[in-house]
Amino acid sequence: MGKDYLLEIGVEEMPARFLDPALAELKETVTGFFREQRLSYKRLGTYGSPRRLALLVEGLAEYQEPLELEIKGPAVKVAYKDGAPTRAAEGFARSQGVSVSELVQKAAGHVEYVFAVKREAGRPAREVLAEAGPYLISSLHFPKPMRWGDLEVRFARPIRWIVSLFDRDIVEFEFASLKAGRTTYGHRFLSKEPITLNAPSEYLDKMKNNYVMVETAERKETIWRQVCELAAKSGGLVEEDDDLLSEVNNLVEYPTALIGEFSVEYLKLPKEVLVTSMREHQRYFPVTGADGKLHAKFIAVKNGAADHLENVRTGNEKVLRARLADANFFYQEDLKAPLADKVPELKKIVFHESLGTVYDKMMRVSNLARYLADATGAGNSDRDTALRASCLAKADLVSSMVYEFPELQGVMGREYAELSGEGKSVASAIYEHYLPRFAGDKLPESLPGKILSIADKIDTIVGCFAIGIQPSGSQDPYALRRQALGISHIIMEGGINLSLSDLIKEAYLGYEGKVQLKLSPEKVCDEVTEFFKQRLRAILIDQGFSYDIVEAVQAAGYDNLSDALLRAGALAEFRKEPAFGNLLTAFVRANNLSKNATINQVNPALLQDQSEKALYKRLTEIQGQAKLYLEKQDYRSLLSSIATLQDPLDKFFNSVMVMVEDEAVRHNRLALLLNLAALVRRVADLSRVVVE
Repeated sequence: MGKDYLLEIGVEEMPARFLDPALAELKETVTGFFREQRLSYKRLGTYGSPRRLALLVEGLAEYQEPLELEIKGPAVKVAYKDGAPTRAAEGFARSQGVSVSELVQKAAGHVEYVFAVKREAGRPAREVLAEAGPYLISSLHFPKPMRWGDLEVRFARPIRWIVSLFDRDIVEFEFASLKAGRTTYGHRFLSKEPITLNAPSEYLDKMKNNYVMVETAERKETIWRQVCELAAKSGGLVEEDDDLLSEVNNLVEYPTALIGEFSVEYLKLPKEVLVTSMREHQRYFPVTGADGKLHAKFIAVKNGAADHLENVRTGNEKVLRARLADANFFYQEDLKAPLADKVPELKKIVFHESLGTVYDKMMRVSNLARYLADATGAGNSDRDTALRASCLAKADLVSSMVYEFPELQGVMGREYAELSGEGKSVASAIYEHYLPRFAGDKLPESLPGKILSIADKIDTIVGCFAIGIQPSGSQDPYALRRQALGISHIIMEGGINLSLSDLIKEAYLGYEGKVQLKLSPEKVCDEVTEFFKQRLRAILIDQGFSYDIVEAVQAAGYDNLSDALLRAGALAEFRKEPAFGNLLTAFVRANNLSKNATINQVNPALLQDQSEKALYKRLTEIQGQAKLYLEKQDYRSLLSSIATLQDPLDKFFNSVMVMVEDEAVRHNRLALLLNLAALVRRVADLSRVVVE
């Protein structure tokens, strides 16, 4: 039948971002623990709120499953002689605490061995759980754990109580100077008396009766339902925002949503300013209409029952009113001067102590934008837009609004640019140059925005590498991995043909002679290209390409990231075709032998046999076709064309000896095979492909 087990860790209110990872870790740890301890159960669930982490196990076995171990001893021919046990058998049996007569014989491979079979009865679950409590609590990790009092214990926040019940009995243990018991606590303000739990089965209901919803999924669903209902009653709606919903969910124990209002005068502010004030600073849900325009309303979530909602609403409105008044003041102050007038102030902001000011960075990015405009073949209009935007992209960093709301960098730059008389394309590029800001974020849509985003990010990456700042392990304080991924996604999804190494060298030139760099341009280029190789590999694998195809494509070169993506797609598609086997066979045979080649030019006059003449003729025809395929980046057609060499190559190998004594003929034949292998490597190094 089994019994229920409850472990609850009561704490001071912990940060919202700690809760979900802690519950996931608790579930994973306890699942592994019970598996190792041979304790079966029917169901296991984790529960939590800002003040507690809980584990509830239903139908937990009362005893461990018995353990049976077979320990291998000497071979039978060593353990017995003429049917009698030898000293080896007797010594092995004695060391394992069994009699010689209890040894059993089993085959292990092709040899018979003696085994000692040891059986161990299962321990009572209660004994195991007494050990489990301290282990499970101490195994939890948090981004910033705390110590309290004179204790050496570290946890998310100080632990105030521990509940540990197996059926109706307390599983006794001590942790952080606290003894586990059956007493828990409800909502801090709505349920001040201690709560006695008689059994784990009472936990969920007693918590709810004392204003604590410990089921995180239920609490989250309740919040969203209340928010949507209030928004609908007010004639609006709330856009889905799982990050905000999850954060609010982990800030409350008993949610009650309420709707508040603010002055319609504030709707004159940019939407992003209002949303940031509500969402980031107050954890409010903005209310919009079906057209996406903001209403002068917000929805907050109270941690408690519906009592005194009017007072709570008034208090929240007052707080938001002050926030919006500040935002409006900053906005009006910023509008007193055009965005371009703020640019000189960037000289006062340090980008990095070893890399100069933000103004210096702006100048480097402007030069890179000019280079990228040429490299991408941008038209005059896009070029002019990119160059103008590059001179204004960082100007909003010195605005009052961004100083107060750093999340709005780029957003306010776009707003102020338009209000200063700049064109919409320039304003959009200013905003887009920060994209993507995080994994899964949207990418720049306009070419000037792409140019500026790449320029800004590669300048940071190259500068950091040049002064010896590279990501290591989980440490990446300047978000270089994210920025490299951003550049890669922009290039690959935009189909931009661009030399990565040339771009890195151009970025290095922006620093050379102006700041003290630790690494040479060659060293920086090598390290940064390798850095991008890792990002490219991750992107291709995320897109579903197999590991061997990724290896094959990267081995053939990845300086052009967009081109590498096209080659991976062509190879993955062609791999599904019957002709792929022909291509692979042709490449492997040609590649293996051509490693001995010392020249790469084929001399037609040295071709003797009809088979090598036919192979050379067909290869020359394909090389001619390949020029067009390569120009169009039509790698699928190129692979199909190369695959037709299988038949003439077979005849070649069947008719001639490649490694003949005649040195000139031998080198000529090797050069022929080298040219064939080199043509395949324009797409991928097929020696890296695993034969399926």
